[in-house]
Amino acid sequence: MIKKLSKSIREYKKESILSGLFITIEVIMEVLIPLILAYLIDDGINASNIEVVWISSGQLIIVACISLISGVLASKYSAIASAGFAKNLRQDMYFKIQDYSFSNIDKFTSSSLVTRLTTDISYIQNAYMMIIRTALRSPFMLIFALTSAFFINKKIALIYLVVIPFLGFSLFLIANRAHPRFKKVFETYDELNTDVQENVRGIRVVKSYVKEEYEKQKFGRISKLIYDRFSKAEKIVAWNQPVMQFSMYACILAIAFFASKMIVGGELTTGELTSLLSYTGQILSSLMMLSMIYVMTIISATSAERVCEVLDEKSDIKSKENPVMNVKNGDIEFKNVSFSYSKNKNKLALKNINLKINSGEVIGIIGGTGSSKSTLVNLINRLYDVNEGEVLLGGVNVKEYDLEVLRDSVSVVLQKNVLFSGTIIDNMRWGKKDATLDEIKHVCDLACASEFIEKFKEKYEYVLDQGGTNVSGGQKQRLCIARALLKNPKVLVLDDSTSAVDTKTDALIRKNLSKYLPSVTKLIIAQRIASVENADRVIVIDKGKVVDFDTPKNLLKNCDIYKEVYNSQKKGVE
Repeated sequence: MIKKLSKSIREYKKESILSGLFITIEVIMEVLIPLILAYLIDDGINASNIEVVWISSGQLIIVACISLISGVLASKYSAIASAGFAKNLRQDMYFKIQDYSFSNIDKFTSSSLVTRLTTDISYIQNAYMMIIRTALRSPFMLIFALTSAFFINKKIALIYLVVIPFLGFSLFLIANRAHPRFKKVFETYDELNTDVQENVRGIRVVKSYVKEEYEKQKFGRISKLIYDRFSKAEKIVAWNQPVMQFSMYACILAIAFFASKMIVGGELTTGELTSLLSYTGQILSSLMMLSMIYVMTIISATSAERVCEVLDEKSDIKSKENPVMNVKNGDIEFKNVSFSYSKNKNKLALKNINLKINSGEVIGIIGGTGSSKSTLVNLINRLYDVNEGEVLLGGVNVKEYDLEVLRDSVSVVLQKNVLFSGTIIDNMRWGKKDATLDEIKHVCDLACASEFIEKFKEKYEYVLDQGGTNVSGGQKQRLCIARALLKNPKVLVLDDSTSAVDTKTDALIRKNLSKYLPSVTKLIIAQRIASVENADRVIVIDKGKVVDFDTPKNLLKNCDIYKEVYNSQKKGVE
């Protein structure tokens, strides 16, 4: 895990090393101060030697300045290194997510991924800063201060060896008890993010059903749960300070008791006692900081595990070596295709599918809700991979193509249309990044989007809100169809993407597609029989199986499912 995360340090290794170097200098200077102070008191003040006082004072000023400058530089470089590390790690995670297939994304909730990219990364960033700064400073301070204390007086320094194990064990016990509680906090953060995400996305539904108070109470319960769990963890960690103070005061009292006798007996000087008391603070505070680092490391370890889960997840859909870089035409063939989302052969979404579609055909796809219509078309551009059999496009197995080439050749207007914040032109250029305004206008004409775009004051510079919330459902669908057409695909899939469009506009869109894109294979998934009754052929799917595949005219005679849908929708119309 550490090895994997450390790869994200990259260009910030220099800052990490410099931080450690300046911390070492800072610690050495701080440890020298009590020694110089002892010399100042014993050989300067007590001996009434003004020359020693001036020299020692000068040394103290120089050492303090070096310590201060080193501390500032260490803070600067540790901040740069930790922020840079977090930036790289966040970027590595985000890039990894972009490479996921749909099946990979299905393993994580979107709210969980957001938490991992934000809260978890922040904890890891703070832990890294503590590791390269405090985690170096504390052990160095402990070792150097303890060594200096033994150098001054071995008998008094033995007191530290009694107190250190007690303090270390107590702090370790506190940290271990706090860890499982902090772990629960992160799990609750996922719940909170899920709740916020659902509420924001469905705010119109919330207001329509007047459920604002219910949503507030639900949010309050999760927020209170985070508070309770965090409070319990922090209450345990709060014992650090009392244990630390008890150890420090016990150490000071023991040193004062034994040192007073040794001063009277001439075994210890006043200056040396002052130095030992200073080292008491340095040694014990170092131990306390180590315990805090331990707690922080435990907290961040949970975050690190969650981040590594994202980084370790391998996309199960990749381009082959030396892939095919050109799709010849829009011929589509399914050969004995079976598919399951769970990879379980007993829970197949599609069962033994055999289809052959010619380039340029208009193919309708109908079936009940949950019959796997969308699943069928998602296999063509490898949003999912088949479990058995093979899918061919242009006579070549789709697994042989370069993924980018394949997906550029198959334009899909998904059931859930998504528009991004920005102008209409910006959104259109998702289909073709260098598309001219004339090209954009042409596809908008084909998708019947021009009629409402021209009514906007800004026309194609009209700014869409995130998700396209400032246009209607039908307008959103037409914009998404236009964007898909810009890719100049070999296959165009319309996944119930005209459901919010009136029947007249729906018919006009289909007419434009047939007239201006004759060589493009068009797959139209629809609930409305009017959307597919003029198709060349229609696929009828039921419970993951192809029940029939024929012309609308023949299906009306021979297919009970098609007849039932047709009669239920056409009754009283003609």
